[in-house]
Amino acid sequence: MEKEFWMQNLKEKAEKLQIKLSIEQIEKYYQYMNLLIEWNQKINLTAIVEPNEIILKHFIDSLTIYSYTKNRKSVLDIGTGAGFPGIPLKILQKETSFTLLDSLNKRITFLQEVICNLKLQNVQAVHGRAEEFIKQINKRENYEIVTSRAVARLNTLLEYMLPFVKIGGLCICMKSAEIEEELQEAKKAIEILGGEIQNIDTIILPNSKIQRKIVVIKKLRSTPKKYPRKAGTPTKEPLQ
Repeated sequence: MEKEFWMQNLKEKAEKLQIKLSIEQIEKYYQYMNLLIEWNQKINLTAIVEPNEIILKHFIDSLTIYSYTKNRKSVLDIGTGAGFPGIPLKILQKETSFTLLDSLNKRITFLQEVICNLKLQNVQAVHGRAEEFIKQINKRENYEIVTSRAVARLNTLLEYMLPFVKIGGLCICMKSAEIEEELQEAKKAIEILGGEIQNIDTIILPNSKIQRKIVVIKKLRSTPKKYPRKAGTPTKEPLQ
């Protein structure tokens, strides 16, 4: 009965985002949650371990950007951690190619286990840093959507994200409620990197008081080849 209650909770919260989940998809989320809790006892993946909290603060939070990622061919999730928002979105998007990038190999090992157990196709988990990964063939300006739920400030984060976005594609930054100061700081970075703010969405997670901001930046021009700079520089010397 507990499992049924959990699954109903997920289904109802997704519906509040206008997302209808199939039984197969709900089962995959349930599997994912169990793997997350199990692996979290061995490696530090998340501080959120209560099943219904995982629904709201990981799964539903990730799905708040589904309206932007659906029907897209390629999505890159930078600093994916335990797979957010990439895996929850991938469960809904069979045809979309997803790349999940993280600098900690133990997280990638976990994600490969998730991908295998959930039988997800057309998704890869990659160990690496953005400034190195972009040097690989066909990575620069190759993705329709680049997203991150990372904690870095926007002017730093965007230097890692925008170089991967195709011209005409979108950079989607998932942030907490207070971002006005960050937006001011990031104006120059957005211009230098070839972007323009398209939307700033305010989301209240269903049945909660938790507010999120989704900063959507459209790629208008090619990013100069010197970006991103070497590791650590965007944090120490952010574009401004």
